[in-house]
Parts: sequence; structure tokens; C-alpha cells
Amino acid sequence: MINNHPLIVLASKSPRRKKLLQQLNLKFKVISVEINEDQKGKELPAAMVKRLAREKLVRAKKSVEKGIIITADTIVVLNNKVIGKPVNKTDAKRILGKLSNKTHLVYTGFAVHNLKNEKTIIDFEKTEVTFRKLSNREIDDYIRTGSPMDKAGAYGIQDDFGAVFIKKINGDYYNVVGLPIAKLYTNLLKVI
Repeated sequence: MINNHPLIVLASKSPRRKKLLQQLNLKFKVISVEINEDQKGKELPAAMVKRLAREKLVRAKKSVEKGIIITADTIVVLNNKVIGKPVNKTDAKRILGKLSNKTHLVYTGFAVHNLKNEKTIIDFEKTEVTFRKLSNREIDDYIRTGSPMDKAGAYGIQDDFGAVFIKKINGDYYNVVGLPIAKLYTNLLKVI
């Protein structure tokens, strides 16, 4: 465990990332940073999430004076196409319909930066997720809960009905939640 660590600042408005850091028993505060999260040209998924984590770090450094900053960004990729958060309920239905009975990839890029020693690590994790065949009713019922609206790929693997859509996962479960916690922890140790 990390004891007597400097202040940690999670630069993310994701309640799921906050909960994951709480599991590590770390003391931290949360700030929100806004950036344009669109894909640039034919940018590959791993490069995209690392760039987004880096851009969030640059933005966070403008308002944080000391400690360790953690940023992250998660995307869903199906057939080499990035699927972001749904823009409305119709879009959520379209996304979930596309993911039904298929395997997609979840990428999370993250940055860990110690403001005192200027050590920075930017990395990513990739996980394969296979959905079972979803019925239109299941999709409609899920959308009615409002849960898909703030999540990449329009579903959550944790804490809600989206978990029952998943037939198989290959890789880091926590990466799908929004933060590859084991990889993040080992990188935190490297910057302290």
C-alpha cells in the first residue's frame, strides 16, 4: 500500500473512477477538466486515449499546484471505429444494437504526474468484451434508466443492468469500468 503519499488529484468527473481510487484507500481530491475528446483523423485507439490523458493532464496542471495528478479517458472500439458516449437515447439504442452479439475493445489511457519531481507516466490498457445477443426490449428498458447516457459504448459493466449484457471479458475488468487499477497503482509507485 502507498502510505504517506503526497496529495493525489483525480482530474475526472467520473464517479466510477472516484470509486476505484477509493478502493485503494488513497486520500485524494477530485477536479473536473474539460477537453475536446474527438478522434483526430485516423488516430489509432491506443494513441488517442494516451493523447486525451495527456491533454487532460496539461489542463489539470493549470489549476493544481502540488501533489500527483491522475487523468484518464476511456473509449470503446468496434470494427476499428471509436464509439463514444451517446448523444441521445436514439444514439444509445443504435450503439447497443451494434455491440449486441459482438466483441469490442475497451481502451483506457491514463496519465500519472508528480508535480514535485516532474515524473510523468502515460500508458493505456486494452480489454476485449463480448456481448450476448440483446433484445430490443432489453435495450429500451436499459435506456429508460438513463444509465447509458454518460458512458462510452452506452453501457456500464458495474453497478447497473449493463452487466448482464456481457457474455465474456478478456483482460482487465477495472479497465472496462474506467481505470486499469493494477497498472495505475504500479505506475503511481514509480512517480512517488
